[in-house]
Amino acid sequence: MVVALIGLVAVAAIAVLTSPASGSSAGIRAKLIGHFDQPVYVTGPRRSGGRLFVVEKPGRILSIGRHGKPRTFLNIKGRVAGGTEQGLLSVAFDPKYRKNRRFYVYYTEKRHGDIVVAEFRRSRKHPARAIAKSRRTVIRIHHRWAENHNGGQLQFGPDGYLYFGTGDGGGGGDPKENAQNKDSLLGKLLRINPRKRHGKPYSIPRSNPFVGRAGRDEIYSYGLRNPYRFSFDRRGGKLAIGDVGQDRWEEIDYLKRKAANGANFGWDAYEGRAPFEPQAIGPHVEPIAVYSHSGGRCSITGGYVYRGPRVPSLRGRYVYADFCGGQIRSLVPDVPNARGDEPVGLPTQRGISSFGEDAKGNLYFTNLYSGGVYEIVSGR
Repeated sequence: MVVALIGLVAVAAIAVLTSPASGSSAGIRAKLIGHFDQPVYVTGPRRSGGRLFVVEKPGRILSIGRHGKPRTFLNIKGRVAGGTEQGLLSVAFDPKYRKNRRFYVYYTEKRHGDIVVAEFRRSRKHPARAIAKSRRTVIRIHHRWAENHNGGQLQFGPDGYLYFGTGDGGGGGDPKENAQNKDSLLGKLLRINPRKRHGKPYSIPRSNPFVGRAGRDEIYSYGLRNPYRFSFDRRGGKLAIGDVGQDRWEEIDYLKRKAANGANFGWDAYEGRAPFEPQAIGPHVEPIAVYSHSGGRCSITGGYVYRGPRVPSLRGRYVYADFCGGQIRSLVPDVPNARGDEPVGLPTQRGISSFGEDAKGNLYFTNLYSGGVYEIVSGR
């Protein structure tokens, strides 16, 4: 998860918001959806009857229907490690979820701390309830050296495949040199077809860059430190990654999805645009934006390019935050450099742990400290 979440359980008890999460000087406000137990993700899949799903770090997913009352959708607390940056970190719903009822979760497992992506199915009779016994492990990634840098995002791409970002394995400076190692699944963006096929738990798209070459077939991109949150732009499918930095720089990467196929994002030869560890890595993708740790900032919470109907002033802008700094900002994503980076106008609140979209592209965010889940809307 993000660097700033180390020791979050102890810190959360004494942390306070810099200011309330409602009201805005720019005609944008945060509408409270509800309070939850350490929320780390929120999403509203298409063809789900307008439901929102909130992921809680300790191991629950809550479903919120039209009447706004949260109900437990899935509870896997007994399987989930709860230390530092570990936990249940994300959920993604199959593009054909309405028919096949399949969805996928990303968590660190309790016994060893390994990264697990597992498949579940929703109840046929009860749309607000998952079938816990339907669990099937899709992939397990060895992650036992340190508790931090677990990545955590699951997203189905425009091509229908499942993408997920893994951290470099933890510790400072990638001591195991995983990010540049194409034989390791850590420090990567991975792409698979998660459906069971020919007796195997998943299959590999033939167009993955290292199929038939040296390197793990699951790898789509590499050279990442901790891509805790990434997303696809609904218009054109471009990939946006908020990659958490080491001690100096946080970065935003943005490029065409096909250009990311085989791309090296530079870590740990580079942190942001700055040299970090001398080594020859060849051509690499530079971020479109970086920011330093000045002003109390520490860890980027990557977001989405806004394409929703409710906040016209944000359309086409990438919305993100810093976990420690607490300010939600937006910029125009462009290559090679982003433009117009500025605050969106919401009050600062420390502990923003994730952003998420609903089926229509409306944008939400979660606060780990307060437990609040909010929708970003126009007006007062």
